Amino acid sequence: MTAIELKTILIHRISEINDVSFLKALKTILDVKTETGVIQLTPEQLDDIIASKKEIDKGLFIENSALDKEVRQWLSAR
Repeated sequence: MTAIELKTILIHRISEINDVSFLKALKTILDVKTETGVIQLTPEQLDDIIASKKEIDKGLFIENSALDKEVRQWLSAR
């Protein structure tokens, strides 16, 4: 049996199932198997990343250790 034949059989069988909890479980299995590891970003997210890279290039950032120190000082002053 080829992959195409098997997919056709599965699609037909799934279309006959009305048990929502079973379909959700099947979807979970399929979601895990079909994850590509590639994150799809929205245009807005891409714009934010580009803007952030430009800020980094201009030196407009704070090192994580310095930020941690600022946060600790701020929390201890409260």
